[in-house]
Amino acid sequence: LHPPTDSPRTRPAPTYSPGMISPSELRPLGRTGMSVSVMALGCMGMSDFYGLPDDDESIRTFHRAADLGVNFFDTADVYGPHTNEALVGRALASLPGGTAAREKLVIATKFGLIRDPATKKWLGSRGDAAYVKACCEASLQRLGVPCIDLYYQHRLDLATPIEETVGAMADLVRAGKVRALGLSEVGPDTLRRACAVHPISALQSEYSLWTRDPEGGILDACAKLGVTFVAYSPLGRGMLTGAVTTNQFAPGDARLAHPRFQGENFDRNLRVAQAVEAMARAKGCSAAQLALAWVLAQGAWADLRPGAPEVVALFGTKRRRWLEENLAALGVHLSPADLATINHQFPPNIALGTRYPEARMAELGR
Repeated sequence: LHPPTDSPRTRPAPTYSPGMISPSELRPLGRTGMSVSVMALGCMGMSDFYGLPDDDESIRTFHRAADLGVNFFDTADVYGPHTNEALVGRALASLPGGTAAREKLVIATKFGLIRDPATKKWLGSRGDAAYVKACCEASLQRLGVPCIDLYYQHRLDLATPIEETVGAMADLVRAGKVRALGLSEVGPDTLRRACAVHPISALQSEYSLWTRDPEGGILDACAKLGVTFVAYSPLGRGMLTGAVTTNQFAPGDARLAHPRFQGENFDRNLRVAQAVEAMARAKGCSAAQLALAWVLAQGAWADLRPGAPEVVALFGTKRRRWLEENLAALGVHLSPADLATINHQFPPNIALGTRYPEARMAELGR
């Protein structure tokens, strides 16, 4: 794996062309009848985990995404905690076009993970019925909306049967407070049990060139159950963009605690990222665009994988510059030969280190 001579992120970011996500780039959200853009904007990093917030630029980025045809936006009550939902609420309230423009968007939020607002420490997860309903009411207030379009359980609560949690979420649908239900980072059996209580429209898990854990089990389950798969961190928490060249992050950056960004793991993973850059340069695109195009090619919309689920790439940014570069991945065509080469060079488990700190790995895939 040889480092490239230059980084795509040091060059001017290409603008998104043709300038608008087309109808062919909208995908069904489960079996709800709603359609979402095949690329979604994650708002988490606008308020938490990756550097200092910049609310004004974040809101401009949110508005620019909507202007370019992105209609799928993602947040959670634990981001901040709570401040990211409030920021999304402000972006919605100031959206050019008012209520008519807002009604074209699909806003997703999540409940279930708990952090201390003062210390930011993780305090576990909850999924009991009373907690589900209280969280929904609080999220509605912070977002300033009458109904949440997609409501996820963020992590499974082992103390509460999934049937109770999804039953409470279904009550919210019947009450008109939620339109569709989702789960995050659960395994196939949990997904099947949940679907037996109420249709699950989306399953969100980490998926990228260096995190291919969903392949096989959960992707197959999503395809069989008609559940849209939402791939978060498709850019490897920035590593696959070419922008990360050192693990000397600012204080408070979540990556400081992630094993993949530490010591020898980081050195090896940086070489992997540099190989992505080299391949992208040969394709005439940025590393981020190649990584996103690969994720999109794993879904049914690419017509290359019969029987695959619908796949949406959920990337995060607070900057319009990177928003537009990332959306330009829609113009990157990967042939079957390209995909075969990429899969050979970046096989499953190529990244060293677990994708979360060890204490939080137990939350995943249950």
